[in-house]
Amino acid sequence: MQPVESTSVTDLETRIREKLKRQYFMHLIGADLTRIEPGRVEAELALGQQHQQQRGFAHGGLVATMADLAAGFASITLVPEGVGVVTSDLKVSYLHPGVGQRIKAIGWVLKAGRRLHFCEAEVWCDEVLIAKASATMAVVEPVV
Repeated sequence: MQPVESTSVTDLETRIREKLKRQYFMHLIGADLTRIEPGRVEAELALGQQHQQQRGFAHGGLVATMADLAAGFASITLVPEGVGVVTSDLKVSYLHPGVGQRIKAIGWVLKAGRRLHFCEAEVWCDEVLIAKASATMAVVEPVV
């Protein structure tokens, strides 16, 4: 696999936004990427009733999804066009209940290897850190 060529942030954002068109689950929950940089991504959504569990907190599955989304797309920013990543491992630690207006996930790559990328993510609800995650993303090269 060739390293990612130096591209402008605008070119990177255009490439990532093209991939987002096929990210159907993200659209279903109402999330969008709000910041895209090499090795770092932020995603947000307006927290609604459809995102809550029975006690009114952000559902744990939603929180894990946001962490996975941010870590995964942070990883994607570091692979060449045509190469993808899939989640190999995800561990989420829930710190506080998600109660508020907005969920924001921040994901970054700790180490990008040839086959595996080691990532972390934080998930915030308004100004409260509600979860920390670590993820391993497997690099998936196209079949020739």
